[in-house]
Amino acid sequence: MASGYTRGHARSGLAARLPRLETWPNQSPGYEITIVVPEFTSVCPKTQLPDFGTITIRYQPRRRCLELKSLKYYLLAYRQLGIFYENAVNRILDDLVAACRPAWAVVEGAFNTRGGMRSTITATYPRGASRSRRTFLKGEREISQ
Repeated sequence: MASGYTRGHARSGLAARLPRLETWPNQSPGYEITIVVPEFTSVCPKTQLPDFGTITIRYQPRRRCLELKSLKYYLLAYRQLGIFYENAVNRILDDLVAACRPAWAVVEGAFNTRGGMRSTITATYPRGASRSRRTFLKGEREISQ
């Protein structure tokens, strides 16, 4: 790896213990939930500097919905966690899927400018889902959905 980044840096935070995501029984089929978290913070495992961004979670529940208070505590735990934000977005998606088993889900992290660059990371479930799922984040509906 370049610039002194190690496998340890790359794996940092992936196995960390985080608060459990709670769920509640869904009562209605066929709708979407969007949750926007404009003050997401984590820590770069190499520099120990904070990363700031907006996390947008969009999913279609099946039998279970995420309970928002537990989601808040879960996301607050990232403030002390050394994890690359690419890994944070993918871990949030994996933990959401494990907790509520949605029909589909998209997690997008739009991170603030650092060093003159801004990054946006998008993870989709099912993994490898077509780009059309991501258009939901932009507010563009597609007939094929």
